[in-house]
Amino acid sequence: MIIAVDGPTASGKGTIAKALADHYGLPFLDTGLLYRAVGFQLLRNGGNPDSPNDALKACEFSEDILAYPELREEAIGGLASRISIHPEVRAALNKRQVDFAHQPRGALLDGRDIGTVIAPDADVKLFITASAIIRAERRYREMKTRGVNVELETILADIQARDARDAGRTTAPLRPAVDAIEIDTSNMSVQEAIQSAIAAVDSKVYRKSR
Repeated sequence: MIIAVDGPTASGKGTIAKALADHYGLPFLDTGLLYRAVGFQLLRNGGNPDSPNDALKACEFSEDILAYPELREEAIGGLASRISIHPEVRAALNKRQVDFAHQPRGALLDGRDIGTVIAPDADVKLFITASAIIRAERRYREMKTRGVNVELETILADIQARDARDAGRTTAPLRPAVDAIEIDTSNMSVQEAIQSAIAAVDSKVYRKSR
């Protein structure tokens, strides 16, 4: 079984995706980490995230970078969003994701274009969303917990800018697949969101098996 989980930043899709992977015993890939790794490598290289050539060179990162905690930093997420608009970068990372999705054991992938580009043949496609202000408040609380001094308005502006870049890029824009099940987590607790996702997957798999 292949499950595709897409959605904008801070929608809860990462938490939901990990919980689903555990629940169904599927290998899990957070594809956003690949783009964050490119952003991190580009920073190391002293490159320009708006340069396709610099971004493509940064795709040659070592696998150990994927375990770096720095990849979760807000600045790296911003770089990942900027380099992800380059078709050259998406093409360089696509094969790794497609191969992971189609391994014999099945897989669960979390990203922005899994259901539309990487695994359009996925058995279940979920699109996890929430309002921009709710997502900003979640990120604000998370960063405050980590001791990061930041303004809510700054986070909201960053999220809105990322949304615009992700939805507006010409290659693999962020959008729900036609047959995706959309889950709005704005007014859900973490457990409610996870249970809603499990119910959606079970319902889809049950219908296919009939």
